[in-house]
Amino acid sequence: MNQEGKTVRIYNILLPIWLLVWVPSLLWLGLIPLNFLLDWLVTGLSFRRGGVEGSRQRALLHSWKVCLIGFFSDFAGAMLLLLPVLTDSEFGIQVMEGPFSGIPSFLYYALSIGLSALLIYWLNRRMLTKDSSLTQAQVRLAARNLAVFTAPYLFLIPITALY
Repeated sequence: MNQEGKTVRIYNILLPIWLLVWVPSLLWLGLIPLNFLLDWLVTGLSFRRGGVEGSRQRALLHSWKVCLIGFFSDFAGAMLLLLPVLTDSEFGIQVMEGPFSGIPSFLYYALSIGLSALLIYWLNRRMLTKDSSLTQAQVRLAARNLAVFTAPYLFLIPITALY
């Protein structure tokens, strides 16, 4: 109890692995180039499959924007995961413990990954539509592949994987 007679709760907080991505560290030195490479590969292969001429160069032209869209979308998904953690609830604790701590927690993680994938699709489709040399089918193919292959599935790695 504190001086005013209110009960003070102290929690032992486990840091979820998905939160580590947003803490500036040496991890970023490897994370950013790997993310860029993955975005470039997915975009390039999507353009190639869609019949875009000069698919490698065109993918390289768009990759920085695709990479930034990916980081923004992953951040939005991480913020959705953070919301219940900030509440004083059993569900918040379950989310903090990881995706495999219960069915509601797993579904919430899936929702977060789905939100990120939806943002990746929508924002990349919007950005690629501005390239007048791409057809709508090529734009949809690239945006869909980016959403499916670059969604933040690492959110599913439980904290127990660290120890």
